[in-house]
Amino acid sequence: QVPLVESGGGLVQAGGSLRLSCAASGRTFSSSGMGWFRQAPGKEREFVAYISRSGSSTHYADSVKGRFMISRDNAKNTVYLQMSSLKPEDTAVYYCATYGAGATIPSQANMYDYWGQGTQVTVSS
Repeated sequence: QVPLVESGGGLVQAGGSLRLSCAASGRTFSSSGMGWFRQAPGKEREFVAYISRSGSSTHYADSVKGRFMISRDNAKNTVYLQMSSLKPEDTAVYYCATYGAGATIPSQANMYDYWGQGTQVTVSS
């Protein structure tokens, strides 16, 4: 298992920024791609961003492209999500997850095997 712990969420005004962190334990962190998802009340969990195990490849949902940036530090077993130009519609619980071995579609939640407990992001208008 790779326990994941998210942090960095909070309340921010529209147009502001936040940086989320996801700390992983275990020696397998650097061998896994990582993803960020979010879930707003009454809505399904949706893909936000993905980063490959080396960090050389990233993918973003169209709704966050140009505003969010995913990165990772394998020496610290941590993946980050820098969020800028936040909008009220970005309000959600944000989750990080490990991309499963052999998975092929980074935007699909069922391709991820371990999930954190989530961190709340609230953007006020």
